[in-house]
Amino acid sequence: MSDTAATDFRLPRRHVRLDTILRLRWLAALGQLAAIFIVEQGLEFDVEVAPCLAIVGFSALLNLILQLWFNPMERLEPPFAAGLLALNIIELAGLLFFTGGLQNPFSFLFLAPVLISATALPVRFTIALGVLAVASASVLVFFFFPLPWDSDDPLVLPLIYLFGVWLSIVVAIGVTSLYAFQVAEEARKLSDALAATELVLAREQHLTQLDGLAAAAAHELGTPLSTIFLISRELEQGLNDKPQLSADIKMLREQAQRCRDILAKITQLSSSGAPFDRMPLSALIEETVAPHRDFGVAIKVRIAVSGTAEPIGARNPAIIYGVGNILENAVDFARSSVEVNAWWDTETVEIVISDDGPGIAPDLLKRIGEPYLSRRRETEEAQGVRSGLGLGVFIARTLLERTGAKVSFTNRVFPDHGAVVQVVWPRSRFEVKEPATEPA
Repeated sequence: MSDTAATDFRLPRRHVRLDTILRLRWLAALGQLAAIFIVEQGLEFDVEVAPCLAIVGFSALLNLILQLWFNPMERLEPPFAAGLLALNIIELAGLLFFTGGLQNPFSFLFLAPVLISATALPVRFTIALGVLAVASASVLVFFFFPLPWDSDDPLVLPLIYLFGVWLSIVVAIGVTSLYAFQVAEEARKLSDALAATELVLAREQHLTQLDGLAAAAAHELGTPLSTIFLISRELEQGLNDKPQLSADIKMLREQAQRCRDILAKITQLSSSGAPFDRMPLSALIEETVAPHRDFGVAIKVRIAVSGTAEPIGARNPAIIYGVGNILENAVDFARSSVEVNAWWDTETVEIVISDDGPGIAPDLLKRIGEPYLSRRRETEEAQGVRSGLGLGVFIARTLLERTGAKVSFTNRVFPDHGAVVQVVWPRSRFEVKEPATEPA
C-alpha cells in the first residue's frame, strides 16, 4: 500500500454528539444550583441569588430547547459544538462575576470546555475557546462582586494572589489541553490505522475465498459439462447425413471439452494445494517477489537450504500482504538492487529483505511501524525525494505479528547503506494449518 493512499482510511472523527454536551450542561447546571443552595442556606453567606439563578435558568432552558427540538444522538458540526462550549464559558464567567471572580475556587472550571474541545474538536476551535477562557479570567481579575463570605470577617485577597490564580488557570488551560489533544490524536490515529488493517485483511481473505469458490465451481460444473459432452457426441454420430448440423454439433462438443479441460486444471491446482491451501516458503517468496521484478530494480533471492525439510505453511493472506508490502517499500527506496534472503531450521523460519537505498533515518528507526509516522508530500515527490514508511508499514507489521512473526528494522553497517527488515517466525507457528474458511 502506498502512503499516499493511507489518507483514504482517515475518517472524520472530530465530531461530538449533542447528547454528550447536553449531559455535561445538565451536570453543570445541577452543580451550580447545589453550590448556590449550600452557600446561601447552609453557610448563610450573602449571595447574589437572583442573577445567579437567572443564569442557571437560562442554561437549563436552552438545554430543554436543544433536547426537544434536536436529536440528542446527532453529531454536531465542530462550529456548533464549539459555540455551545463557548456559551458554557460565558455562563461560568457570569456566575463567577457575581460570586467573587477568581477568588472563587470554582474558577478552575474554565478548564472543562477547553479540554472537551481538545479531545473532540479541531485545533482552531480549541485555540479560540482557550483564548475566550483566558479573556474571561482576565476580566474577572478586576471586575467582580465580593466573594460570599462571613460579613463579620470578610476575606480580602491581595492582587498578587489573584494574578497567581489567573496565571495558574492560563498555564493549566495550555498544558492540559495540549496533553489531552496529543492523547486523543494518538488514539484517533491508531483507530484509523487498525480500521485500515482490518479492511486490507478482509480484502485479502476475500481473494482467498474466491480461490475456494473457483475450485468448488470446477467440481460442481464437471457433471453438467460431461453430460453436454456425451449428448453432443451422440448427436454428432447420428447426424452424419447432415453435414451442416454435424459441424455445429462438433463445435459444441469441442467447446464443452475445452471447458472440461479448464475446470480440470483448476481442480488439479486445488487438490495439490499450491495456490489454494498450502505453499512452501520458496513459493511464498516467489509469489511475493513476482509483481516487483519489472521496476528497474534487481531483486536477488537467496534461499539457504538446510538439512531439514522446507517449511510449508498455510497460504495466509496476512503473510503474503505483509511481506509484499515490506518488499514494495524496499523496491521504492532501493537505488539498484534488493536482496531477499530466507533460511530455516527446526525451530525458526526467517526472511530478511534489504536494499541499497539511503536507509532509515536514525530518528525514525525506533518509531518505525507506528501509524502515520510520516507521509509523502507532493512537493517532495515532485522533486524526486522519497519518503513514506507510514500506514503501509504499520499494516504490514500488524498483520505479520498476528501470524506469530517478530519484525525488526535496522540499517546496514557502514560502509554499506540501506535498510534491513527481518521477519522471524517460530517454525511451529509458520507451519500451522489454519482452519478452512467456508465460502460466503
